[in-house]
Amino acid sequence: MNTRQTKDLLYEHVARIGKATSSPKRLELLEILAQGEKTVEALAADANLSVKLASAHLKVLKEARLVEARRDGRYIAYRLSGPDVSALWVNLRTVAEEHLVELKLAMDRLFTAPEKLDGETRRSLMDKAKRGEVVVIDVRPAAEYDNGHLPFARSMPVAELRQRLKELPADREIVAYCRGPFCMMSAEAVALLKKHGYRARKIADGTPEWQAAGLPLAAP
Repeated sequence: MNTRQTKDLLYEHVARIGKATSSPKRLELLEILAQGEKTVEALAADANLSVKLASAHLKVLKEARLVEARRDGRYIAYRLSGPDVSALWVNLRTVAEEHLVELKLAMDRLFTAPEKLDGETRRSLMDKAKRGEVVVIDVRPAAEYDNGHLPFARSMPVAELRQRLKELPADREIVAYCRGPFCMMSAEAVALLKKHGYRARKIADGTPEWQAAGLPLAAP
């Protein structure tokens, strides 16, 4: 094999990752799997796909070595093949937001400046939560919280929030987060909290963004 053929082959291998991530739904599946292992059925429900179509997308991701599968009784469960795959999703989204005006405008409508955390504000939020000055709530499903969550965050799944409002102090700000900036669960939670008189806001970060920033996660 000559030098040109070798170079072409190397680029071809890297291009497999690009091809695997060229589908919006496959990107969504990567974001969901960044929260922890899930069955095909759970992934299909979260991504609003049929099980058959979810399986087809997962097959492409598996062929690119971005996900791994294991059989769990009658079900097949998938997980990311490494934390670098979660970082890949965060980096792709960050580059897209930086260079695609359409995405940047859409993100600006979803999040105001205080909700987009940087290194300093992430540490400030963690310190405030540690001191009890704010209450950080994780509104993802409990299984995702158990897989890893922001330090000092409480598990308050959005589906349970209405019944558990009395667990939250009325005299402190509530900060909600979910799977990341494209996740709408935190916005739903904040709307409910404000309706009941709480001071509440959401943040763009999910656990993938927190890890990509080099900050630790907590686990039970």
